Amino acid sequence: MSSEKQVSYTTNNTYSVLNSITPKTKTIWLVFHGMGYLSKYFIRHFAKLNSEENFIIAPQAPSKYYQGSNFIHVGASWLTRENTIEETKNVLAYVDKVWKAEQASNVPKFIVLGYSQGVSIATRWLSSRKLSCDHLILHSGGIPKELIPADFNHLPDTTKVTYLYGDQDEYITEARKTEESLKGSRLFGKRLEVQVFSGIHEVNETFITQLAEEQ
Repeated sequence: MSSEKQVSYTTNNTYSVLNSITPKTKTIWLVFHGMGYLSKYFIRHFAKLNSEENFIIAPQAPSKYYQGSNFIHVGASWLTRENTIEETKNVLAYVDKVWKAEQASNVPKFIVLGYSQGVSIATRWLSSRKLSCDHLILHSGGIPKELIPADFNHLPDTTKVTYLYGDQDEYITEARKTEESLKGSRLFGKRLEVQVFSGIHEVNETFITQLAEEQ
């Protein structure tokens, strides 16, 4: 008869940054990639931002795998339905370490963006750590079902929340669009703004660039 046990151990993981924090820095971005990405490639979507005013931190999902049958391209995943509770604890502890390593004081703006699967990590991290941000961007992904309005009571009224997706996104059905919008309204109230762009399941660099220019 088999049984499953558990051990605790220390591990290392990478993350990517773009630009540097200087006296001219206006905004720090913490951005979580979707399934199949590596952070070093995902962060390229932010390359058009003003390098003096924006500092971008992109954590790396820990579970890497080969994509396709040719075993050339490597992707990564944040979580699966297997042992989700414990894996979530591990991922959030890792994000804590990344944030502690890069956190800067006296930066006017802090933006958190989750793309696709990264939405689940962004929302779980902010809610569990009771951290505030100036703008939370839920880009083309689902909000975890276990989150409740009280999880975000710590956010100030000035925090903006944007639910952003493409009108041709093959992973977002009409039913899910409605569900996510209603779930977002329940969690964030009047803070939530839904924005739909013309496009498929892809990072909307135009929105990101425009947002950065408004800061």
